[in-house]
Amino acid sequence: MLHLLQGNIEKGPLILPDSVQKANLTKIVDKVSHLDYHQLLTSLVQEAGWIVLKIVIALVIYFVGKQLIKWVIRIMDKAFNRHKVEASLRSFLRSLVKVLLMVMLVFAIVQTLGVNTSSFLAIFASAGLAIGMALSGTLQNFAGGVVLLLLRPYKVGDYIEAQGQSGTVESIGLFSTCLKTPDNQTIYVPNNSIATSIIDNYSQSETRRVDWTLSISYGDDVEVARREILAMLEADSRVLKETAPVVLVKTLNSSSVDLAIRAWSKNSDYWGLYFDMNEKMYKELPSKGINFPFPQLDVNIKK
Repeated sequence: MLHLLQGNIEKGPLILPDSVQKANLTKIVDKVSHLDYHQLLTSLVQEAGWIVLKIVIALVIYFVGKQLIKWVIRIMDKAFNRHKVEASLRSFLRSLVKVLLMVMLVFAIVQTLGVNTSSFLAIFASAGLAIGMALSGTLQNFAGGVVLLLLRPYKVGDYIEAQGQSGTVESIGLFSTCLKTPDNQTIYVPNNSIATSIIDNYSQSETRRVDWTLSISYGDDVEVARREILAMLEADSRVLKETAPVVLVKTLNSSSVDLAIRAWSKNSDYWGLYFDMNEKMYKELPSKGINFPFPQLDVNIKK
C-alpha cells in the first residue's frame, strides 16, 4: 500500500476532492464580499493624490532650477566681464558649471520623487566605472580641454591649424574646440586630438612675414625686377618699415629664374597684402620689361 501511494505521488499532484474545492471557493467569495471597498478606494485616491503632488513638486523644482541655472550663468558672465576673464577660459568654465548644476538638479528631482538617493548614488557609482571605460575617449577629451586651458596654446579668436583643420577658434568646450573656417563652415575638433598634436597658431604674434615666389624669364634684368618690386612694396602702407622688404634670387629653374620676395606686415593685413601684391606685380611688371615664363618643350623630329 505504501508503495502505491509513493508511486502516485511521483506520477503527479493529488487531486483535491470536490468538497475541499468548494470550501476554498466559499472562503474566497466570503473575503471578497466582506471587503471594504470604500476604504480601498480612499486609500488608492490618497496614494494617487500623493504621487501626483510629488510629480507636480518635481516639475516645479525642474523649471525653477533651470531658471536658477540661467541666473547663475548670467552672474558668471558679468563677473567674467568685470574681471576681463579670457574668452576661452570663460566658455570652458560656463560649460563645466552648467553641467554640474544640471546634475545637482537631477538629484534634487529624484529625491523629491521618493527615490532613495543613497542607493541611487551607489548605483551611479557602480555604473560609473563601466560608463567611464565606455566613454574613455570622452574623458580624454575633457582632460585635453583642461590641458589646453592650462597651457593656452591658443585662445578664442585665434586662427589655428591642427589635425588637418584650420579656422578661427569660436569656443573651447568641455570636449571639443569649435573652429569657424573662412568659408563659414563650423568644425568641431576633439580636445584630446588637438592637445596631443602640432598646433600652428597664426594669430599669436602681432606681425607676420609675407612670402612670394615670382618666376621671371631668363634674360630679364634681375636688378630692374628687384627695383620695381621693392618700389611697389615700399609704396604700400601695410608693409612695415622696421624690417625692410627684400628680393632675392631663389632658384635657377629649367625655364625660369625664381625670385624670393619677403616683407613684414601686421597679422591682420597678411592676406590683403598678399593677394593685392600678386595682382599688382602681374599687371605692372610686364610694362617694365619683366616677363613671366611658362614651361616650354622643344621637340626635334628626325626623318
